[in-house]
Amino acid sequence: MERLLEIMATLRDPERGCPWDRAQTFASIVPYTLEEAYEVADAIAREDWEDLRDELGDLLLQVVFYSQIAREQGLFDFADVVAAISDKMERRHPHVFAGQELDEAGRQAAWEADKEARRKARGESTGSVLDGVTRGLPALTRAVKLQKRAASVGFDWDAPEPVLEKVEEELGELRHELRAGAPHERLQDELGDLLFAVANLARHLGVDPEAALRGTNDKFVRRFHSVEQGCSARGRRPQDCSLEEMERLWQQAKEAETDRAGG
Repeated sequence: MERLLEIMATLRDPERGCPWDRAQTFASIVPYTLEEAYEVADAIAREDWEDLRDELGDLLLQVVFYSQIAREQGLFDFADVVAAISDKMERRHPHVFAGQELDEAGRQAAWEADKEARRKARGESTGSVLDGVTRGLPALTRAVKLQKRAASVGFDWDAPEPVLEKVEEELGELRHELRAGAPHERLQDELGDLLFAVANLARHLGVDPEAALRGTNDKFVRRFHSVEQGCSARGRRPQDCSLEEMERLWQQAKEAETDRAGG
C-alpha cells in the first residue's frame, strides 16, 4: 500500500510528476471512478477472476487518487479514509465488535440508526425515511432503493401481481399520450413512471433490474452479431439488407440460442 501511495504522490509532484495526473481534480476523475466500478462488476459477471484482480486495483487507484488530491489541499489523507471506514464498520456491527446480541431486525436497525446519526451530524437529515438514498446512483438502482425504504414503513404492495397491473397501467398511459401527440416532456414523464413501475416489479420478483438489463444488453449484442454475420454470408452489409431479412436472421439467432440452452 505504501508503494502505491508513493507512486501517486510522485505522479502528482509539481516538478517531476505526470502532466495529466497533475491536472486532475476531484470532479475530473469521477467519470473514471464510475467506469472502473462498472468494470469490476463486469469482471464478476464474467467470472474472470484474474481480470477482477486487475480491475480492483484500478478501482483502488481511484481512492488513492482522491486521497492524494485531498492531502494536497489539507483536507484529509489516505490514512484518514481508512480510519473513517474502519470506525464506521465497527459502529455498524455492534453484534460483532461490541458483543451485543442482535437479531436480523436489530442489526438492520443499528445500521440505519448509525446512518441517520451521520446524516444529522452533517445537516442532511429531513426526517424522511428516504433520506440518504444517493441521487448519483444509476436511476434503476436508486428507484429500487427508494421503493425499499418506502416498503420499510408499509408503503408497498404485498405481491407481484398488483405491481404488474401498475406496469400495464403506466404503459397504457404512455400509449395514450403518444397517440395524443403529447410533447416530449410529457412522454419523458410517462416513460419515467413506466420504468419506475418496472423497477418495482423487479424488486418484487427478487431480480436486480440493472443486472437484468445488462444481461439483455449482452443478449442483444450476441444476436445482432449473428445478424451481421448472416448478412456477411450473403455478401452484404446490414444496411444493405431489408428489415424483414434482418428480422429473419434475428429469429434464427434467437432459436439457435434457445436450442443450445435446451440442449
